[in-house]
Amino acid sequence: MTCAACASRIERRLNKLDGVRASVNYATERAHVEVDPDVVGDVDHAEFVIDRIASTGYGAQVSSPASVEVDRAAGLRLRLVVSIVLGLPVLVLSMVPALQFPWWQWIILAMATPVVTWAAWPFHRALVLNLRHGQATMDTLISLGTAAAYVWSLWALFFTPAGEIGMRMQMDLPWTTGAAHDMGSMIDGREPAHIYLEVASTVVAFLLAGRYFEARAKQRAGDALRALLDLGAKDVSVLGPDGSERRVPIDELAVGDRFVVRPGEKIATDGEVVDGASAVDRSLVTGESVPVEVGPGDRVIGATVNEGGRLVVRATKVGSDTQLAQMAQLVERAQSGKAPVQRLADRVSAVFVPIVIAISVTGLIVWLVVTGDIERSFSAAVAVLIIACPCALGLATPTALLVGTGRGAQMGILIKGPEVLESTRRVDTIVLDKTGTVTTGTMTLA
Repeated sequence: MTCAACASRIERRLNKLDGVRASVNYATERAHVEVDPDVVGDVDHAEFVIDRIASTGYGAQVSSPASVEVDRAAGLRLRLVVSIVLGLPVLVLSMVPALQFPWWQWIILAMATPVVTWAAWPFHRALVLNLRHGQATMDTLISLGTAAAYVWSLWALFFTPAGEIGMRMQMDLPWTTGAAHDMGSMIDGREPAHIYLEVASTVVAFLLAGRYFEARAKQRAGDALRALLDLGAKDVSVLGPDGSERRVPIDELAVGDRFVVRPGEKIATDGEVVDGASAVDRSLVTGESVPVEVGPGDRVIGATVNEGGRLVVRATKVGSDTQLAQMAQLVERAQSGKAPVQRLADRVSAVFVPIVIAISVTGLIVWLVVTGDIERSFSAAVAVLIIACPCALGLATPTALLVGTGRGAQMGILIKGPEVLESTRRVDTIVLDKTGTVTTGTMTLA
């Protein structure tokens, strides 16, 4: 997915299926799908959903909280650096006539070409893939706008005096009569067409920067979730029938296995104490500041720390059933959910691109009819394509929720969903019941 419109399209496609309810989050690139087996039938539900997503032109796979995220930021970093290094001289030379030396326009063409083609390839690729399915996204606007500016510049350089030696390009203002509106810019009495290579290269650089920082934010939020899972033990000493101990990875622990927890070790998984007595530090999970005494018959929680004696624990929950895993799933569901304002952004994005393209074409025609100036008409159309991109509306809210829930998990605060987080702005009273932990333990009457 490349924008909020992609997520909205996939969500609509899935929700049209009988027995399927889905919520697709662009910021996390995850979909939470609920399938009614009585309606869908006896099929592999995951494969059924993935096939339907593939029919819309996107790929999908089953994920888990511990899955390794693709480092998208690394792939964007090189494109961003190239676009900045090559695009900055293009911008400076185009905007400052005093720096324009003979043949400068051909130099910036050589510098802008890799930016518009290679660096902007993710946008062009998304355009092609979406066209195959008769769809349009924000990348459609970006690709069309930058390509149009580049192609116009090629036409100006090869078929107008803009490509001739000695041409200087002045800054064009709306109330001026031409791109090069002083006699110093006239060549053989002809006026060169304006070139827009700085527009194409600069827009690509700015948008790549936005995508890069977006990927970094997603990666940091994913790191917070993985850090929560990493709080658990990595291996455990399992007791055999003869009482012997053997060290095994935590993944090999099964329900009913007995394992040993020595002083200072983390309890491997949720279970019940069968032998020994100790004090367990549960502050990581429950927030209690004072260790809790446990003995035979008491339940213990995985990832808590044995502060005292030796314990023998029988595993009652393992893997995704443990309380720690449930906490991680709660955070993941919170990150994948949508706040009301985010749903509004998705609805806007779904119809925004076709409207913008229609406005751009209309502007081109109207300006051409009114002024008869093809260059000015073209400038207005390209400006609409490039400027009209509601990335802030479609990205700011989900990214803020994503980072906020991840940061909250790191600080021991579990947020049940984006709706809860958004509703906190209406909270005027907070009641705390952790006496001695987050309160002083001294009750007073006001």
